[in-house]
Amino acid sequence: MRVLMLGTAAAVPDPDRNHSSILVTVRGRHYLFDCGQGATHQMIRSHINPATVDIVFLSHLHFDHIADFPFFVLSSWIADRKNAPIVIGPRGVKNFVDHLFEGGAFQTDIDVRAKYPNRASNIHVLKPDVRECEPGLVFEDDLVKVTTCYVEHIPTEQSPCFGMRLDTIDGKSMVFSGDTAPCDRLIELAQDTDLLIHECTFPEKALEFRKSAGVGLWAHTSPGELGKIATKSGAKSVVATHFASFDTTNPVVMDMLAIHMPRDLIGPDLMEDVVTDIRKNYAGELRLAHDGMRIDI
Repeated sequence: MRVLMLGTAAAVPDPDRNHSSILVTVRGRHYLFDCGQGATHQMIRSHINPATVDIVFLSHLHFDHIADFPFFVLSSWIADRKNAPIVIGPRGVKNFVDHLFEGGAFQTDIDVRAKYPNRASNIHVLKPDVRECEPGLVFEDDLVKVTTCYVEHIPTEQSPCFGMRLDTIDGKSMVFSGDTAPCDRLIELAQDTDLLIHECTFPEKALEFRKSAGVGLWAHTSPGELGKIATKSGAKSVVATHFASFDTTNPVVMDMLAIHMPRDLIGPDLMEDVVTDIRKNYAGELRLAHDGMRIDI
């Protein structure tokens, strides 16, 4: 199993990090988890043709996890995609996809391109096979099975959010938290996993500032909390990801982040603090995600 971190940022635009997206490859078959901005370009940068990626899992409907999806489908359509992608996620995913292609936002573009015979010949790929699911086993083929649980990010009645686990025919496993506050269901899902990819959006130093600013705290996991989750789950290896660009040196990004934390705190040194705080509660193998990171299991 090969894991590629295509995008490792949270919602703030960042020239050094794309938005949330992970590509898992098992015996040559690709499985895409989230499709945030930049995912398609990152696949190509890694020498993977997006038109060969047929299965997409969406953890939830925040834009930094789904915004590249229409580009992924349309650009691979004009690159001779053969199969309509399977799209799996919680309630609301069908409504999202239904507003994009046939009769949706990109209908004018589709009408123009479909005048050409080679584009009309595979126009069926613009009708994704959308499967809204409840927690549990949501996908299985001859190589993998994928199981989900609800996590604590947005109130479920407003928009449910999934954590997801992939188990392979080779006995390997990967768990992706999606976006979540500390969650017992995710810990249960991640028991003894080979690789836990877990969000770690803000460093501890930002949390009190966010609380005083009324931005909110409950929807994400702090580094100290991530360490506890990793230990309780028995994960063999942990990748912290979904960073809110707090390591940036870009002045525009720093200005955008000022609502979340004092500007003079922002910078690469904060990553050392993240490691220190995770290590207070977790002694296993730990990586901090960056775009293009490859992990072989």
